[in-house]
Amino acid sequence: MTAENAQPAQQAVAHLRFVRMGPRKLRRIADAIRGKSVREALVLLKFSGVYASEPMERLVRSAAANAGANHNMNVDELYVARITVDGGPGGRFTKRLDPRAQGRAYFKRKRMSHVTVVVTEQAPKQIRRSRPGAAVAATAQPKRATARRRQRAAAAGAAS
Repeated sequence: MTAENAQPAQQAVAHLRFVRMGPRKLRRIADAIRGKSVREALVLLKFSGVYASEPMERLVRSAAANAGANHNMNVDELYVARITVDGGPGGRFTKRLDPRAQGRAYFKRKRMSHVTVVVTEQAPKQIRRSRPGAAVAATAQPKRATARRRQRAAAAGAAS
């Protein structure tokens, strides 16, 4: 198959704009579902227990519905090919005043976000590795051995 005859994979897109949530909170969820099948992503979003997963779940469902209705794609075999989270308008936040001591006032920055999801029937070829601490894990992560624990284990081994 040559490059001229190669057809690009069909894609269905869904946008979520002006979400009243910070981009960092939404990126944590986006990194967790990027590259997964839509079914896996929906299960992860449903049971993640993170507040930001609710609008993302609705967005992924919308993208899957768009794929089935507008592009005649098989909804059971969809993958999250691309998901992006961008800052919203107004210098990326709206400002609210927070009263402080001695008559001062500080700004609270109420951030907004725009999210875009692209789903395809083909599994993504290259899954971008998640950044440390950014993913929402379905299972608990094992604890790392700290220096203090290593010292205690060495002392316990030397005592016996």
